[in-house]
Amino acid sequence: MAEIPEHLLKRAQEAKARATSEGDTSSTEATATESKIPEELLERTAAAGSKPSAVATKDASEEITSPQPPPASATGPAGHTQRLLAVVKSGSIQDVKLKPVDKVHVWPHLLIVEFVAALAVTAFCVVFSIFVNAPLLELANFNQTPNPSKAPWYFLGLQELLTMFHPMVAGVTIPGLALFLLILAPYIDKNPSNKPEDRKFAISLMTVHLMFWAVLVMIGSFFRGPGFNFIFPWADGLFFEL
Repeated sequence: MAEIPEHLLKRAQEAKARATSEGDTSSTEATATESKIPEELLERTAAAGSKPSAVATKDASEEITSPQPPPASATGPAGHTQRLLAVVKSGSIQDVKLKPVDKVHVWPHLLIVEFVAALAVTAFCVVFSIFVNAPLLELANFNQTPNPSKAPWYFLGLQELLTMFHPMVAGVTIPGLALFLLILAPYIDKNPSNKPEDRKFAISLMTVHLMFWAVLVMIGSFFRGPGFNFIFPWADGLFFEL
């Protein structure tokens, strides 16, 4: 407990003394007033003996004998009336609890995992390149076009679309619509859950995109032969190079 200033204690004692003296004066006046009540009225009151009147008399006497508040002269700084109750330290009445947050910092929780994964992939690529030879093809002969002439495997899906649709549709419209739909996906599916069973729309959309492109790449890689004609690899051979 903090110490109470002396000037506040002094003012509180003075106010208490004034209230006590005024209370005694009021009780004396009330007794004198009661003594001046005519005997006829006292007899009627005793004969009636009604409870409401007794309650009213009791309330009136309490109102008369109740101590009056201290005068306006007992004011504190800047003319404000002060009533001292207690001084309590702020730490004892504040109950601050931290709310649990389901989040972690990027460093070190995320970056360390990503760094270790990058090191593992780099080590695997180095070891793989040591033991597996990946020779280049011979120099290109501009007088002889390879047959079939295929794009790299990651563009074979687009090349396969060109065999089915007009170049404007296969090269611009279909890929553009697919990318635009992927851009709108976060705004369509606003579910914050990261559980697969709660994200059926997002998972279905991504699965359709992957399967569509994977099927086109597989057809262009293994089922296209000379002249980019459709073949069966187990019958006509495999025309595919990385």
